Amino acid sequence: MKIDFKERLKKGPVLFDGGIGTEIYNRGVFINQCYEVLNLNNPELIKQIHQDYKKSGADVLSTNTFGANYFKLKKHSLEDKLYEINFQAAKLAREVAGSDVYVAGSIGPLQVQIEPLGKMSKEEAKDYYKMQIQALIDGGVDLIIFETFIYIEKLKIAVEAAKEITDLPIIAQLTIDDDGFTLTGASVSVTVAELENLDVLCFGVNCTVGPQSILSWLEEARKYTKHYISIAPNAGKPKNIDGRNIYLTSPEYMGEYAKHYVKYGANIIGGCCGTSPSHIAKMRNMIDAIKPEVKRKKYKIVEDDFKKSLDILPLEKKSKIGYKLANNKFITLVELLAPRGVIADAELEKSKEMYYYGIDAINIPDGPRASARMSAGALALQIQNKIGIDTILHFVCRDRNVIGMQSDLMGYYALGLKNILSITGDPPKLGNYPDATAVFDVDSIGLVNVINRLNHGQDIAGNPIGNATAYTIGVGADPGAIDLENEIRRLEWKIEAGAEYIVTQPVFEEKIFNEFIERIKHLNTPVIAGLWPLVSFRNAEFMNNEVPGVNVPENIIKKMKKYEGKKEEGIKQGIEIAVELLNNISNKIQGIQISAPFGRVESVKTILNMSEIKL
Repeated sequence: MKIDFKERLKKGPVLFDGGIGTEIYNRGVFINQCYEVLNLNNPELIKQIHQDYKKSGADVLSTNTFGANYFKLKKHSLEDKLYEINFQAAKLAREVAGSDVYVAGSIGPLQVQIEPLGKMSKEEAKDYYKMQIQALIDGGVDLIIFETFIYIEKLKIAVEAAKEITDLPIIAQLTIDDDGFTLTGASVSVTVAELENLDVLCFGVNCTVGPQSILSWLEEARKYTKHYISIAPNAGKPKNIDGRNIYLTSPEYMGEYAKHYVKYGANIIGGCCGTSPSHIAKMRNMIDAIKPEVKRKKYKIVEDDFKKSLDILPLEKKSKIGYKLANNKFITLVELLAPRGVIADAELEKSKEMYYYGIDAINIPDGPRASARMSAGALALQIQNKIGIDTILHFVCRDRNVIGMQSDLMGYYALGLKNILSITGDPPKLGNYPDATAVFDVDSIGLVNVINRLNHGQDIAGNPIGNATAYTIGVGADPGAIDLENEIRRLEWKIEAGAEYIVTQPVFEEKIFNEFIERIKHLNTPVIAGLWPLVSFRNAEFMNNEVPGVNVPENIIKKMKKYEGKKEEGIKQGIEIAVELLNNISNKIQGIQISAPFGRVESVKTILNMSEIKL
């Protein structure tokens, strides 16, 4: 017979279940359906998922109700079944849980704008939350958990709604980015202070990021609070394979991190998107042992006669990078992220340092991981105008439709940007589901077509734009792709569409890279290899398990493992590994892009100074 949940928390870590939405998806239900209505239409499927999590050792089962609020159900014309769906979800979980496992009523954001940004008042929002909460209470849940909130203000409204109608324990969770900041840019210390003001039994973070980023947040959060903390990471970042999002983080890896979570004071541990009963089982074992591709539609590019356009610049006259590409000169790039605010002094200073050192260009990702940062284009313009070094702007298909793409591309060119790296972009996820809400009018192949069309003085409809743009067009490639045949086939289409050079994902394994180079010889296109200097054993684990398209060989992981907990030695080892790899592949590439983890541009100079590359 289970004890009161508050008393249970005092006895040690509590293990929640894993992803519900992704389990439904993995069992053959496609994302164009309402998953919550399955509580009524396919209760046996939902019960089976609960049973699998219970067998895996979960102490708490979550109801299949993350999106069962009025506004999300209304999109499927199911708003009149709100009470029935939530009530039945609680009953299904309660039936499986029995007398020894707890049931948590899962509630996500309303996904509507509330005052002062929207027309809905806070009291109205509370009423909508209460509709869902009451149904879950009537169905027999033991506690309420608010998950994957972006805005602390909206989470506060949800918590207040619950406290006005129930004394059940409440768990409140925000979602964070890879650096531990919330998606609105709040630091860990600020986030913890705000969460403590909610007066809930337990607070924490879930979704969006994988095990390592969650651990880093937990380590930092524990410096500021003694409050109960809950965490629920995704199983890494999904890899889109044939239109399906596949989470690659293994159960063993999640199990290992469960041990770290306990060590750093997590009171509630669970899993979010991509975590399965197998992951929870491994986490259960570890906790017990330490007791005392969104399918993207392609935009059809209208075929026309490019040769009618005038003043088409050859590659060597487009930019400094274009000149080096055309004349087979070695290119050095450094990747820098845009800041999370309006001041870019640190990025400008690092760019200046790289410029004086002799780096050819600064490569700037565009909204990496769907995070809110200064516009990459704005940073690129500041760097070029204030420092004088060239920039290469990542341009992703996630955030713009084809009208916005063309407008931005023409505007950036008019302001002085000359180099574009065409990227499809990772799909953002909402809550407990893997479905995307991004635009993706085109993928990177279509985007290359768009840019190439502008380079010939025409928009995608064939309308003249006056003077043509003259962008150098780069594309990405993954030498370690699971389906290498498809990766090369897409690369061929990118080159056919007008791409002029290739920048690879970070390379760690020489053999895989050499095989890739051999397979694309027929493309006769310059390759700039991505290089990521590892800074620690944890960094190596993260890259290998949580970054799609990156493979860190076991021998390198073992090398980094030797310096676990030794910061400077780990950084030195990572640099030595990078230098050795660079020297071994330098005769097969026309350039190198060196990332600067955590903004450590000094590592770039150290690597190039130690290498056989001559600037």
